[in-house]
Amino acid sequence: MPSPSGPDPTRRSERSRRAILTAAVELLGETGYNELTIEAIAARAGVGKQTIYRWWSGKGAVILDALSDAALAVDASMPDTGDIRTDLYAIIRPTVAELADPRLSATSRALSIETLSDEALAEQVRDRLLRPQLDAVKDRLRAAQLADQVRADVDLDQAVELLFGPMYYRWMFRTGPLSQEYADDVVDLALAAFGIARA
Repeated sequence: MPSPSGPDPTRRSERSRRAILTAAVELLGETGYNELTIEAIAARAGVGKQTIYRWWSGKGAVILDALSDAALAVDASMPDTGDIRTDLYAIIRPTVAELADPRLSATSRALSIETLSDEALAEQVRDRLLRPQLDAVKDRLRAAQLADQVRADVDLDQAVELLFGPMYYRWMFRTGPLSQEYADDVVDLALAAFGIARA
């Protein structure tokens, strides 16, 4: 344990970590993901690049940590108004809007490309960025089952995939516009499959 008058290595490491993540987010906004480099992050954070490689495998892992920290600051729980359709609109609409935003989408697209060749990164992106939101939707659907708003025999994992899969497909392959109307259609069609008539 460090003496009260001496430096605390844990605190120093956390300060460096925060500086690195802050620098990464700032540079991401300035240059975009493709132009972002570990060297630039290190220079902006005031650390050696070996410090970054000691904690992260590459820029994808650094950005993942930065995005994860931001996600932790946001409440991932879903509203429960008692109306499952209204609550799903409230989560699917902003998700589609985020995918439609070119600035936000560019980072997500680049990170998705990296996950195709890095299985460990893919698992982390899924578990740290996607899983909290997916689990929140699953919990809300479970409550809707108990309230007889969703059929009791519906597999909730598949139900979540049915809600999120179409918009990620449209986003990835650019098969059509990502609009609020599209978001609402996805919700309405999914709820029809779950045993609820389209509004």
